[in-house]
Amino acid sequence: MNGQRGSTTEQSLADLARRLLAVDTGGWTPDGVKALADELGWALGGTADHPVLVTGRPSGDARLRPVGTYEERYAEGESYVELAVPVTSAAPDAAAQAAAFRAANEELTAALGRPSVMGSHGDMGPFYDSGPLWGAPFMRWRGSPDTLELRAGTSGPELVLQPTGPAENWFWRQGSGEEHAISGFFGSNRDPANAGLGFPGGWTARSWQTVTRSLGDFLDALPAEATALGIGIGMPFYGRTAGGAPLLFDVTCGDRLSIGCFAPDDVDAASLGWGTVAEHPGTASTWRDDDPVWRVDAGGPGEPKGRALAEMLVATARAAGVSEPTGLIVGGEAEYVDGYHVRYYGLGLPTG
Repeated sequence: MNGQRGSTTEQSLADLARRLLAVDTGGWTPDGVKALADELGWALGGTADHPVLVTGRPSGDARLRPVGTYEERYAEGESYVELAVPVTSAAPDAAAQAAAFRAANEELTAALGRPSVMGSHGDMGPFYDSGPLWGAPFMRWRGSPDTLELRAGTSGPELVLQPTGPAENWFWRQGSGEEHAISGFFGSNRDPANAGLGFPGGWTARSWQTVTRSLGDFLDALPAEATALGIGIGMPFYGRTAGGAPLLFDVTCGDRLSIGCFAPDDVDAASLGWGTVAEHPGTASTWRDDDPVWRVDAGGPGEPKGRALAEMLVATARAAGVSEPTGLIVGGEAEYVDGYHVRYYGLGLPTG
């Protein structure tokens, strides 16, 4: 497949999104995709294994994903499961990538309205792809038969047009209950576009080692992903002990991650790594008084040391008397984020 055609005039992102939403994808068959390319004024290129549409856009050509070994069990007659169009490139650091995604997010939201679904793919994207190290946020305008997604790519945000069925079929089938079966988090709102949306079952961490890994991955990327998505997350953690299930931690994140600790008096929080407002003055804007006494300012995009933070939280929970991973509970308040109901699949912790 060879082609040289493609527009040399850069469209706005909003215009590109509208054009993608308006095209007839023809069931994502070879003939349908050829017609799609003609409708967009783009040309087929690349190879049979790595097909592209030559767009002429400075940000690069669009990648077609053929149905292969990892996709075939989720497809229903489609020959392709997505068309990914690079939007822009940014420096590789988390702050630059998050800012580029946020800019695209704001332009698309102004043009298309709030996405019906948002979240993070975590370390395992659709059809087992791995996401960028800085974070894997996505925003999705769900539709039928096709869905448009803004997704974090390897060098910057990408606009992805995909048949709705295969991607959702893949996601739903990951609810096997095995540890780390699903990563990231998934939020949906009350948009009518979400009618019929299915949600997979989660999984439960069976060891403190698993909690340390899952919590570390979550905290490591959280400021970058929250910044990119334009959301604020407030996540209390309760610890089930012989004396009940008191509040242990308050994880608060917008463009910076702050964690407060409410450990019992008999726990030496300082020796476990916690500081005070004097040591973490940035947390004064989150908690204005001395409650909680113990806290940490973990930083902005790319700055948190997720593994070390997770080790500190796990050690504190165990010192406070939480005897098993299922005793560390995410407060139900965390499930409501800016109008979205969020499921924290990647944590493997109960919510209540």
